[in-house]
Amino acid sequence: MNDILMMLLAGVPWTVGVTVCAFAVGVVLGFPLCALRMSQVPSLRVLGAALVLTLRSIPPIVWLFFIFFGIGGGYVTLSPFVAAVVGLGLITAAQMAEVYRGAFAAIPDGQYEAAHVLNLSAPQRFFDVVLPQLVRISIPTAATYAIGLLKDSAVASTLGVADISFQAYQVSQQTFQGLGVYSAAALVYLVLSVPVALASRWLSSTLQRRISL
Repeated sequence: MNDILMMLLAGVPWTVGVTVCAFAVGVVLGFPLCALRMSQVPSLRVLGAALVLTLRSIPPIVWLFFIFFGIGGGYVTLSPFVAAVVGLGLITAAQMAEVYRGAFAAIPDGQYEAAHVLNLSAPQRFFDVVLPQLVRISIPTAATYAIGLLKDSAVASTLGVADISFQAYQVSQQTFQGLGVYSAAALVYLVLSVPVALASRWLSSTLQRRISL
């Protein structure tokens, strides 16, 4: 059993790597996508809505196959890891755009009015007033999605990324102990997910205390 667990743990860096990189891509690209969704220009707003709908409606495995076997197979050379990060990162961007949009809507109008009364510049209004509240409001939903992304990263194994799911499949084929192997894999995923949930609660409460001071 120890040998099985060690082989599964060998996939942890790949699982964490895909999850962290894809989430980082989504956090960054989510802002311009959110800006499109909230644009005052109707055509840009429709474009943003169409992009979000498309990215969220198509299953992750289809996106990964499209990027790796489609784009990566005929136009540019992509490693399985990069293809997985790009595919999951684009999906995450769509999710985060909606998270940001909801967070912006949740900020009271009085906060913007107070910033204008204090004659703050546009950068000051954003970084000193809007951004701290945006982060605090977004954290619980973003953390929940991050945990889901950790699980969804298992689709990267279909491209050959040697993550936990890939290792579990290999071990189960070698040992014919499918139940024990996949139970151990589920336990590893659970152990990885719990710290994310605890960290998000701590960060959210910390930001809440700082903002309320």
